[in-house]
Amino acid sequence: MSDLTIFPADIAEMSVNQLAALPPEQKREVDKNLDAAIDWLKKARTKFDAALDQCYGEQARAALHESGRDFGTAHISDGPLRIKFELPKKVSWNQKQLAEIAERIVASGEKVEGYLDIKLAVSESKYTNWPPALQQQFAAARTVDSGKPSFTLSTEGGEA
Repeated sequence: MSDLTIFPADIAEMSVNQLAALPPEQKREVDKNLDAAIDWLKKARTKFDAALDQCYGEQARAALHESGRDFGTAHISDGPLRIKFELPKKVSWNQKQLAEIAERIVASGEKVEGYLDIKLAVSESKYTNWPPALQQQFAAARTVDSGKPSFTLSTEGGEA
């Protein structure tokens, strides 16, 4: 590898064409440095968010409670600093119990869609293991798109 080291700050100044023209060893270096920077930033963000919660979380939650809410947005101040605190509501549903409720709704003659959002899906592994005749019945309902491509770079020695 050359002595030239490409840091994430350098990459921001480079065009896509310049990045594409880099020699393979520098592409690998850029990839490694970006992964390290992303990991560092995620850890730093998590630590700083924990510090903000330690410093302002209790006061912000109290402001929410004072307004009669458990979730939502509260605005607090620390001297000249204005803090917007957002505490979203996170709801999860027991799928087995919902399925039982859906069965009771259908049994009572009502349309389940009036009460529940229904999303039907077929796992790709099941679909590919079906016999061709069954696959044909579902083919018109199936759309295949490509996802976002990803690249994993390694050196000839196998170092990822």
